[in-house]
Amino acid sequence: MKIGFLQFQPEHKKKEKNLQKIREMLKDVFADIIVLPELFNTGYVFETKEELLPLAEEVPGYTTNFLLDIAKEKDMCIVAGFPELSNGDKIYNSACAVLPDGKIHIYRKIHLFNKEKLIFEKGDKGFFVFEFKGVKIGLMICFDWIFPESARTLALKGAQIICHPTNLVLPYCQKALPIRALENRVFICMANRIGTEKGIKFTGKSLICAPDSSILISANETDECVKTVDIDPSLALNKKITELNHIFEDRRPEFYF
Repeated sequence: MKIGFLQFQPEHKKKEKNLQKIREMLKDVFADIIVLPELFNTGYVFETKEELLPLAEEVPGYTTNFLLDIAKEKDMCIVAGFPELSNGDKIYNSACAVLPDGKIHIYRKIHLFNKEKLIFEKGDKGFFVFEFKGVKIGLMICFDWIFPESARTLALKGAQIICHPTNLVLPYCQKALPIRALENRVFICMANRIGTEKGIKFTGKSLICAPDSSILISANETDECVKTVDIDPSLALNKKITELNHIFEDRRPEFYF
């Protein structure tokens, strides 16, 4: 299976330009899964909920339909972060996974970062896993990474690949993700954005890491790029660290809380 990330600098509030930029960057890309950044279609820095509200979308909507067209054309799963509108005026920091058969899976960010708490509703649907081309895939968004329960829950639900749209501003995630991959024996595909928006600098360095914690491919802090790599998802089915140690069977949750 070929998986990849798209790293770029979204233009603030310029949804159509961002969508067309994605189409252009994916023009010659063929992969099974491509991950885009968090809030890829709108930019990230909003002062109030009212400022973001005109850009938020219900599902299905303009952005998810746009991504579905590409997914169908290329027979790929596209994972992307966007502001989801629900029940009239509620906005969730969400990620969609659009599939070439027309299905759309939606994850709502559970762990909101900093001033996101002033704009977005807390995610209310929980972590889940879906299947694509025989492989089990889970979603998390940006700050979810700092809570080990996020990746662990997805792994316990059977995820072989965790797709991770981000808009990272802290310097820690890129160092932590290989450990999240190792402790859960999964692949993680993280797509970050680059650039500065309203004085906030984003860290780039998108990456894909393997169940043994190795970084298979990565980007730098400044380049807009699409990078892909071939993986064997079956490697994520082996949860043994040694012949006598299984990361799930050796758990003793009665002592953890």
